[in-house]
Amino acid sequence: MITAQTVKELREKTGAGMADCKKALEEASGDMQLAVDWLRKRGAASVAKRSDRDANEGIVIAKTSTDGKTAVIVEVNCETDFVARNDEFIAFATAISDAILAQPISNEEQLWNTEVNGKTLGNLRDEILSKFSEKIGLRRYERISTDGHVMEYTHAGSRLGVLVEFDGASTNEATKPLARDVAMQVAAMQPMFVDRSKVNQEVLAKELELYKQQALEEGKKEDIAERIAQGRLGKFYEEQVLIEQTFVKDPSKKVSDIVAEIGKILGIDVKVVTFVRYNLGDKI
Repeated sequence: MITAQTVKELREKTGAGMADCKKALEEASGDMQLAVDWLRKRGAASVAKRSDRDANEGIVIAKTSTDGKTAVIVEVNCETDFVARNDEFIAFATAISDAILAQPISNEEQLWNTEVNGKTLGNLRDEILSKFSEKIGLRRYERISTDGHVMEYTHAGSRLGVLVEFDGASTNEATKPLARDVAMQVAAMQPMFVDRSKVNQEVLAKELELYKQQALEEGKKEDIAERIAQGRLGKFYEEQVLIEQTFVKDPSKKVSDIVAEIGKILGIDVKVVTFVRYNLGDKI
C-alpha cells in the first residue's frame, strides 16, 4: 500500500516532486528501490526533451592535487541561477571535477561510468536530472598533469576559473601568493597567449593588416604604413601576451617580473608553460 509517508520518504531520498514520487511508487508497486530507479530512468530519458533548451547558467570549478602536479577545470551547466546555487548541483559538479582530477578521462562514457561512493557519475547525473526539470550537463573540462606545478584560481561566485602551469619545482609557502597573483591576472586581463612564441600567426597577420589599413587611412604611404603597423604590434603584445602585460596589482611591474620573483625565491628559472581560463558561457 502506498501511503503519504512512503511518498514523503521517497521525496526526501530523491528530491523529486510529490506527484513524481507517487507515480514512481505506483509504477514500482510500492518498492522503494525500484521507485528510485524509475525516477533515475525518468530523469535520464527527459534529457532528450530538454536538449533544445538553453543552459547558460552553472558553475566553473578549478582545483589542483595536494602536490600541485595535477589540476582540472570543469564547467557544468544548468538553466537557472537558482539551480546553479543549489548544494546538490554544486556537489554533482564537484564530484565530476574530483573524478577527472583523480584519473585521466578519455571520453564522457568513461566519465559517467566512474564510480563515486558506490554510485557511478551517470547515476548521480540521473538523480540530479530527476530533481530539477532543467537541462543539466558537463559542457567542457581540461586536465593538466605536469612535472612543474599548477596554480588554480576560482573567482567569487564560481563563474570564472583559471589554471596556470609553471615549469620548475613546486611552489612553497613564499611563492604561492605570487603564483596565485599570476592566475588572478589571467582571470582579470584575459590574455590570449603566454608569450610571443605562442602567438598564433594568423592572428598576428590580421593585426598587422588592421594596423596597416589604419595607417593608410591616415594618409601614410605604403612603406611608412608597413613600418607603423610593425611598431603598433608592441601594443598588441602588451595587451594580449600574459608575461608582457602590466601587472594589475602593481602597474610598475610586468607579469614577467612576478614570474622572475617566483624563480628567485625557488632558486631556479621559472616560466609559465600554459594557462586555461573558463568564463561561464564562453563560446567554445
